[in-house]
Amino acid sequence: MIEQSGPEDTKIVTLARSARARTRAREGACVRDTDGRTYAAATIDRGSLKLSAVQLAVAMAASSGARSLEAIAVLGESTTINDSDLAAVRDLAGPGVTVLVVSPDGTVLESVTT
Repeated sequence: MIEQSGPEDTKIVTLARSARARTRAREGACVRDTDGRTYAAATIDRGSLKLSAVQLAVAMAASSGARSLEAIAVLGESTTINDSDLAAVRDLAGPGVTVLVVSPDGTVLESVTT
């Protein structure tokens, strides 16, 4: 188990958990941009529209004018983050972004840096 680094990390974990629970999705994610704004999303898998929670949260940040990201929490049954999600983060924010991989109960399992 890895400790969250403060209240801002606790907030994005809580928002990711809420997004997942609200939609009963496979994953929930929340990103925090460099202005402190947060964007929470859940996995979408509907016919031709398929986006991971991370991809959707990054897209929401980008479409809202975010120039970069500070941190991301992704929560679900998986205990790792996949390469396509990391690529989406790097496309917007470049290297050095903290990604928290979180279990459904809110426990941080892993911290990855892009």
